[in-house]
Amino acid sequence: SCLCGSAPCLLCGCCPSTKNSTISRLLFTFFLFLGTLVSVIMIIPGVEKELHKLPGFCEGSRSVLGVQTHVNCRSFLGLKAVYRMGFAMAAFFCLFAVLMVCVRSSKDPRAAVQNGFWFFKFLVLVGITVGAFYIPDGAFTSVWFYFGVVGSFLFLLIQLVLLIDFAHSWSQLWLRRASESNAKGWYAALCTVTFVFYAASVAAVALLYVYYTKPQGCTEGKALISINLLLCLILSVVSILPKIQEAQPHSGLLQASLITLYTIYVTWAALANVPTQNCNPTLLVRNSTSTTMATEPLTTWWDASSIVGLIIFILCTLFISLRSSDHPQVNKLMLTEEGGPGAAPGEAAEPGPHRAYDNEQDGVSYNYTFFHICLLLAALYIMMTLTNWYRPDESLQVLSSPWTAVWVKICSSWAGLLLYLWTLVAPLVLPDRDFS
Repeated sequence: SCLCGSAPCLLCGCCPSTKNSTISRLLFTFFLFLGTLVSVIMIIPGVEKELHKLPGFCEGSRSVLGVQTHVNCRSFLGLKAVYRMGFAMAAFFCLFAVLMVCVRSSKDPRAAVQNGFWFFKFLVLVGITVGAFYIPDGAFTSVWFYFGVVGSFLFLLIQLVLLIDFAHSWSQLWLRRASESNAKGWYAALCTVTFVFYAASVAAVALLYVYYTKPQGCTEGKALISINLLLCLILSVVSILPKIQEAQPHSGLLQASLITLYTIYVTWAALANVPTQNCNPTLLVRNSTSTTMATEPLTTWWDASSIVGLIIFILCTLFISLRSSDHPQVNKLMLTEEGGPGAAPGEAAEPGPHRAYDNEQDGVSYNYTFFHICLLLAALYIMMTLTNWYRPDESLQVLSSPWTAVWVKICSSWAGLLLYLWTLVAPLVLPDRDFS
């Protein structure tokens, strides 16, 4: 029953009175993190050099599925491995997204597949991964790049929704505590955190101007930094306007400062993909063909922007897996409900302090299909992050950073700013709706 039952006892033994739905989400998230760890290991230079031994994975190997390979891919083995690992994880979660369509409660036979059979799910993931490494070379990597771009853009939007929701919840919590206890202490904490966020944003903007622009040229970088800085300034002013404060008493500079800091980070990540070497110092290391850099791995991902992106990815994925929002509007968007519409804990709980109870007998506490779609998009996002959004050509001879990656990230930052602006002005535009 540990591997095939509806409540895996390996985790139940550590968690008193755990919800079955929470355990299932955590285990699926563990599969995603396991695939991410394998991807990271595959781009370590020592491991990357050994990947050419895989049949059909590089020049000189035998044909695969009747297709003879004739490309020299030794310089991009890590990137190829990450793309195939990303394909395997995306296919795995896509499979379950399709299987779980319209599951309404745990009484549906398919719910047992969602909440159990973990050993066989692991075997399925391993099988898909092994099969992905036998995909012939050619246009696969170039085509799959665009799937990764679209999926990453959608996951960035989900990140922005969660970030905006987190910022509003944070501000409301501290303001509520300020009204209940020591007001001066909580207001001082609000001011301190807001100042730190804005100071970090200003320092980051200054560094972006220093390292990603030049007095002559780099017009695109200057324009993107200036536009996002101006938009963040406008949103900060809008958030404290009297009419906004009257309609949204909890809005303030804390939320605006956090959104500003995240927007500057996304701008930084976009500039790190500018394909002009003179305007992108990190491009010199990643794509250098000089003699001094010839021995460096070209698929190295652990630059600062990628590490920050990986941390944000982990936090957002855990947020999706562990809890729902405090705001009904976000729950409606994410198709979740705090506590779930299922049976009450006391009614469905199994005897014993270390068992998981079924809290979805009357209705699922989260949408199974949407949850798997979120993990699918997360798999595509981490695939693009680990490869720095770099795209090889079909001959795998040139590794380049396209403008596509730059504009996807910049557009996601603009979408986030517009979304935050809507949360501020929505009560004024739609006065008949309840935004409390």
